[in-house]
Amino acid sequence: MKKLIFIVIVVIVASVISYNYIYQDHRNIEEEQASYNMKASILVNEFAIDPTTSEKKYLNKSIEIIGNITGISDHTITLNQTVFCQLSKNIKTKPNLYAPIKIKGRFIGYDDLLEEIKLDQCSIIND
Repeated sequence: MKKLIFIVIVVIVASVISYNYIYQDHRNIEEEQASYNMKASILVNEFAIDPTTSEKKYLNKSIEIIGNITGISDHTITLNQTVFCQLSKNIKTKPNLYAPIKIKGRFIGYDDLLEEIKLDQCSIIND
């Protein structure tokens, strides 16, 4: 009987630990300190030279980017025709095309086929 109780307790503890590990809180990129601050053109040049090394360097890091808006919708902004930013909130007042803007987001990958740098959880930084 004691053996059965011990096994049940071990299973419950393992289940709680596993659940907490799998369902961790999401990062709040907007409040997080950016790992990198740069112009979009510099980031684009890094990926043009060596996409594999650049992807490893920036993967899952928060980045602040300054660039010109070349595409805009309710939840996305494209900077310098290459940096695709998925916003965490809808845009209330849309900025003008080709206007400079500063955005912070998490780098999630580089699309070799479209040659796009992808960020998610982005927010517009007002200085």
